[in-house]
Amino acid sequence: MTLGQKPRGKAPQAPDPAPKAQDQINLTDEESRIMPVSGGGFEQTYNAQAAVDDQTMLVVATGVSQAPNDKEQVIPMLETLQAQTAQLGPIEALVADTGYCSEKNVEACEALGITPFIAVAREEHHPDWRQRHTEPEALPENATRMQAMMHRLKTQAGRSVYRLRKQTVEPVFGIIKSVMGFRQFSLRGLRQVQGEWSLVCLAWNIKRMAVLRL
Repeated sequence: MTLGQKPRGKAPQAPDPAPKAQDQINLTDEESRIMPVSGGGFEQTYNAQAAVDDQTMLVVATGVSQAPNDKEQVIPMLETLQAQTAQLGPIEALVADTGYCSEKNVEACEALGITPFIAVAREEHHPDWRQRHTEPEALPENATRMQAMMHRLKTQAGRSVYRLRKQTVEPVFGIIKSVMGFRQFSLRGLRQVQGEWSLVCLAWNIKRMAVLRL
């Protein structure tokens, strides 16, 4: 556009607040959302979260949201965990898969004195044996927090900590689905679903505590 000339074209119109023909709503539970599911496809559902203690496999915090993106679930979970430090004690580390990785989440963990072990990318199924038995090069002095976490995950100690995820939170979700038979919510509405998920995790904790007492 040349200076001094009027812009060409039609003036932009304000968006129409009325629903469009292609808009959708769930008449059974309008607070639920269409989300992608593992294995492909989409379902009308909620995003249920759980934090699991690596020593006991007890669920120590829960959450349910309408957002499919897991990256937005870390800070609310940290707030829940911080509110329970009097009962749980200090949280030393947070281990999560790549779906939770963001610079904001790394900074949020470190601001609370929690060491993050959040995968930056999916692990290869058959990595080179040298990667599993060697230490990475020294971390540069000017490394960012994200770079420092990536370096930590490549160390032998970091790999050992991250492997705990596969034997803590993954079995809990697997047993809740396959053994306890909980695969879908029975209630409707975000608040009711939050309560239902809390009861499911409470049932798991009772089941787990019975085993721990043996």
